[in-house]
Amino acid sequence: MSGKKTASRREFLAGSTALAAGAAVAGALDLGTARMVHAAGSEQIKVALIGCGGRGNGAVSDCLTADDAVRVIAVADSFQDRADNTAKRLRKDYKDRVDLPDDRVFVGLDAFEKAIAAGPDMVILTTPPGFRPYQYAAAIKAGKHVFMEKPCCVDGAGYRLLMETNKVADEKGRKVGVGFQRRHTPSYMETIQRIHDGALGKLSFLRAYWNGHGIWVRRRDQLAKQLGRTPTEMEYQIYNWYHFCWLSGDNICEQHIHNLDVCNWAAGGHPVEANGMGGCSVRYTGENKGVGQIFDHHFVEFTYADGTKMFSQCRHIPNTWGNVSEAAHGSEGESNCAGWIKGKHEWRFDGKNPNSMVQEHKDLIRAIRSGEKYNEGYHGASSSMTAVLGRMATYSGQVVKWDDATTKGGTEFPAKLAWDAKAPVAPDKDGNYPIPVPGVFKPY
Repeated sequence: MSGKKTASRREFLAGSTALAAGAAVAGALDLGTARMVHAAGSEQIKVALIGCGGRGNGAVSDCLTADDAVRVIAVADSFQDRADNTAKRLRKDYKDRVDLPDDRVFVGLDAFEKAIAAGPDMVILTTPPGFRPYQYAAAIKAGKHVFMEKPCCVDGAGYRLLMETNKVADEKGRKVGVGFQRRHTPSYMETIQRIHDGALGKLSFLRAYWNGHGIWVRRRDQLAKQLGRTPTEMEYQIYNWYHFCWLSGDNICEQHIHNLDVCNWAAGGHPVEANGMGGCSVRYTGENKGVGQIFDHHFVEFTYADGTKMFSQCRHIPNTWGNVSEAAHGSEGESNCAGWIKGKHEWRFDGKNPNSMVQEHKDLIRAIRSGEKYNEGYHGASSSMTAVLGRMATYSGQVVKWDDATTKGGTEFPAKLAWDAKAPVAPDKDGNYPIPVPGVFKPY
């Protein structure tokens, strides 16, 4: 996690056997002849799920709930038990809504390639976020519509690939949804529109919070029991992915991104610089010693092009103040961004909110059927990079500029992706992983 190693998409694909093979398969497909889903509401939309963890199981269920014509034809995961368990659950719970023979239950680091090549119209990408830019590129190159969970990247190289792929998606008429469900929630949508229409006057500053008590830990011995042997370092890190920056981007990317996205939405763009502070006080103490390497608290001051500030907090420490919210303040009032405005233009939302995690799939499928332009990949990339910008600032203790971060920012990904390959970070002689030190860590 040096932050120094740069790699273009071409260099990455060349360096990774599995991903290079995926790119070759994808490139062999003719985008111009890839089958589109037409306007007929009854036509099946074939879906492949790539990533069978908790979010993947939730997303595919949301997609099936969103439209009766959805059929799941493939599932893929790095680990056998997750792919098998998801296939078993879908066959049981949805019966006639799935077509999942054993030979379309794919396992391994190259499983995503096989799922993309299995004939879906749309893929759902819910693997650990570090994989997202490369799997998105492969799916769009193969002519698939995409729903991808947030964050969409964890580093500058990933952001650049996302933006390249977004342009290809537009050129080929592919539709792209991103898992920012707040953007599909009427109370948020109407509040943000009123802010854009001037209900707060001139925007002064924004606040964003994701303060909680912690997240899951997956231990090495648990994986060893599942595998029946000692796992490789790469296997362990992918299994316990949240705790490694190259896979999750740290909690500022993995969770707090929702709040950062709302603030970007309200501000009408992304920040141009960030400075901040953070550290790891308690996450890897006691029974969790040696589990991973990410911070457990971040505070960032973001600055937008017009000088507006956004103050951001995220924390994973037990027995501390919890808050998950956003707020906007202006010359004529304030708002929670989610249903009320106080001040000169007092207002409160009085409508109903649907299940927004289903609604985001409904909106994407509607666009696929109608052929309307639909690409959430741009704000997916922008808000993901906002979180990366904040992490660069907290890890380094430096002021980090957007233009520098997006052009000079390197990759956190391994040079080679294989179960027996060298992982991007390694534990020391005491079993502890390197945690960034502000003042020492270099952002790029």
